Amino acid sequence: MPDHLIVSDEETTRVITMRRPEKKNAITQDMYREISDAINSAQNTPGIRCIVMTGGNGVFTAGNDLEDFLKDGTSNSDTPRKSNAIKFLYALAHNTKPIVAAVDGIAIGIGTTMLFHCDYVVASTAASFSTPFIHLGLVPEGASSLLMPRTMGHQRAFSTLVMGRKVSAEDARLAGFVSEVVAPGETEAAARRVAREICALPAEAVAISRKLLRPSPEDLTRRIDQESHLFGERMRSAEAVAAFQAFFARKKA
Repeated sequence: MPDHLIVSDEETTRVITMRRPEKKNAITQDMYREISDAINSAQNTPGIRCIVMTGGNGVFTAGNDLEDFLKDGTSNSDTPRKSNAIKFLYALAHNTKPIVAAVDGIAIGIGTTMLFHCDYVVASTAASFSTPFIHLGLVPEGASSLLMPRTMGHQRAFSTLVMGRKVSAEDARLAGFVSEVVAPGETEAAARRVAREICALPAEAVAISRKLLRPSPEDLTRRIDQESHLFGERMRSAEAVAAFQAFFARKKA
């Protein structure tokens, strides 16, 4: 399998780069596992003070690889979606290192919801954010039903999560989940600059302050589990099956 993820340590920053441009960085179960490993291994590496997540120039991620995702989500397991995707979300929930995201281009589904686990988000003017779960007969994931209203307010979260409306970079900044908007092609450089700024601060004070600002890992994983259970049920619903069939029919047309 091609290497769809690049993990590199640059001084005190770990850079996690999604590299699957032919599929707009759509995330597979293998990619989720590798990203989780990169986040988890950073926890016990004192030299790593910050994490940068990026999709490179032009795209962040189109979200789940839907064929891989559908196969996993429609299994007959009694514990639906206990998958590498859930392990990735748990890694985000338990992560103690500041995460800076660099978003240039589309961020769809989990490409948007993962950003609410990040501490600083740099987006380009070409970035857009969408969570089309309802259009597929599904429900929110990634603790987004907890984190998005907390950040954006109920009405904006409803518009995004339930109505599936796309959000521009500037609107995302106004909504509070994008920290800084830059020109296309400049997100990675800006994210690395922010990471260096964070790494220059007293490490223990940063860790304690970050913990105070965020919901507890227990609250996050409890909501992740709740969403996952409902998500698994919805994957087998008539609405979702019909929506996915229509999606794949359009894709083949």
